[in-house]
Amino acid sequence: MTRSLLARRRPILTVLVIVAAAAAILLAMGRPPVCTCGRIELWHGAVDSGNSQHLFDWYSPSHVIHGFLFYAAGWLLLRRMPVRWRLVLATAIEAAWELAENSPAVIDRYRTATIALGYTGDSVINSVADIGCMMAGFALARRLPVTATIALAVLFELVTLAVIRDNLTLNVVMLLWPVEAIRQWQSP
Repeated sequence: MTRSLLARRRPILTVLVIVAAAAAILLAMGRPPVCTCGRIELWHGAVDSGNSQHLFDWYSPSHVIHGFLFYAAGWLLLRRMPVRWRLVLATAIEAAWELAENSPAVIDRYRTATIALGYTGDSVINSVADIGCMMAGFALARRLPVTATIALAVLFELVTLAVIRDNLTLNVVMLLWPVEAIRQWQSP
């Protein structure tokens, strides 16, 4: 293999190692590999205990938006870094979030501060899919005009708000500064 070919593949291999390491750590943390219901669904549209257990659900668009945000931050702050290495950094950050999100402290915080009363954490397959959604968002942001990326993020936020009364913005607000009025509005 030529040196230039290896140099081009190194970021891809690094991303794969990060994702595999995150999956291994999640398994070591006791996260179930797949939904304990025994099924693997491509899409789980109900807002219930199946959330974050299958490949994609109503929270998947928030991870696409993470990719938009990571691409924008890299473009603003790390322009001299090749985009493939910015993707590696974004993948590491998203993987770190998946590990933190599935820690007992954050799971408990979700249960007490958000509408996710029965939340037990993500399955490994869902966490890996979430990282994939972030990478898809990163790739979209790289290719789409800025206005299209912003419009898509707003659309994702509005659709999930309308359908499940939750989205990335409300999730962040409720994790950091819970608002009782929002919690009551979100409750069925």
